[in-house]
Amino acid sequence: MLVLGIESTAHTFGVGIAKDQPPYILANERDAFVPKEGGMKPGDLLKHHAEASGTILRRALEKANISINDINYIAVALGPGIGPALRVGATLARALSLKYNKKLVPVNHSIGHIEIGYLTTEAKDPLILYLSGGNTIITTFYKGRFRIFGETLDIALGNMMDVFVREVNLAPPYIINGKHAIDICSEKGSKLLKLPYVVKGQDMSFSGLLTAALRLVGKEKLEDICYSIREIAFDMLLEATERALALTSKKELMIVGGVAASVSLRKKLEELGKEWDVQIKIVPPEFAGDNGAMIAYAGMLAASKGVFIDVDKSYIRPRWRVDEVDIPWRN
Repeated sequence: MLVLGIESTAHTFGVGIAKDQPPYILANERDAFVPKEGGMKPGDLLKHHAEASGTILRRALEKANISINDINYIAVALGPGIGPALRVGATLARALSLKYNKKLVPVNHSIGHIEIGYLTTEAKDPLILYLSGGNTIITTFYKGRFRIFGETLDIALGNMMDVFVREVNLAPPYIINGKHAIDICSEKGSKLLKLPYVVKGQDMSFSGLLTAALRLVGKEKLEDICYSIREIAFDMLLEATERALALTSKKELMIVGGVAASVSLRKKLEELGKEWDVQIKIVPPEFAGDNGAMIAYAGMLAASKGVFIDVDKSYIRPRWRVDEVDIPWRN
């Protein structure tokens, strides 16, 4: 079985191709939209994805050394994500499905991140940290679905860091030589400033932390503010994670999503793993950010259990939660 996967939920337009036997991933091509200034405007995202889609599709097929006729199914991320961006991927997937008579496989973007984590880390029964620009979720698989033990109550951890560095003119670009701008800034800081620390049960709140940090700009060294906001945010995440580990007694902790690439977070998680005697399994950088390979791979798993959707019912779902998705391939 060969599945072509399309990812377009946010800043990245990606196309991946997955096979139902090793090495599983045959292609993983993408292009990310980076605004010249400010945040991402939905209209700019749509324009970028529409212009990049043809080139990325062709590159993926060339990388896998196959033609579109060799593909069995078309998988597409229908949510969660930004509406105009989602529509580009959905429109391309529907067009390919109709023109080449291929069944369409609906994929939840979050499930894509989680399943590529299972594949690349070889985790068996982990507690999962899903950390990206739009999501901060602590979850694990139980009775047919991924159940949420904790999540952000407002903005996501990755989004909080992006907004801070943008507001203090450290970004865009947000990632420089593999490092987030807040990590680069934090390396020159050492003073831990007093900022809000909000953990409620296993849920976290980052909006007050962001506001308080921005109010310190001009009053404290920017490097110390960067250091403080990052350290406090990561400590909040670790406290919530420790509570979930205590509740679930899991012996593996799998980290997926773009924030998983943070070197400083990795060090904290490794220390947590030693303290709790838990194996830390972090998705490789190539598959940490948004990518088409994870959609193709999750689509392949879904297709193996007959999960398809009619083209005329393939609506985008910008607020599609991970705990709303049935996972028949793990039962």
